Amino acid sequence: MRHGKDNRRLSRTTSHRKAMLRNMVTSLFEHEKIETTEAKAKELKRIAEKMITLAKRGDLHARRQVEAYVHNHKICSKLFDDGKTRFSSRQGGYVRVLPTRVRRGDAASMAMVELVDEAAAK
Repeated sequence: MRHGKDNRRLSRTTSHRKAMLRNMVTSLFEHEKIETTEAKAKELKRIAEKMITLAKRGDLHARRQVEAYVHNHKICSKLFDDGKTRFSSRQGGYVRVLPTRVRRGDAASMAMVELVDEAAAK
């Protein structure tokens, strides 16, 4: 039974999983759209939304928490500068996961993860 388990293991060790998700979050904020498997996309969404919520808060402690996770100062600055204005009217749902295709070779379900844009939503 999975009682009290709050994340997916993704068939990786803890250190590998954390490093992979950090890299994916950094890539998502850098490119604003990435393609990955559905399971990874769902985990990525949870973390990315937390980072955007911290960026909306905008205080020093929030910046230090995001810097500790993202590891790229330029992307962190971009998130704090752009995120406050871009996501100010939203109370959540900053990241969208769209299923795209089945990967040839291992038949993994792929998904597109993208940041929600206010102009596109209207």
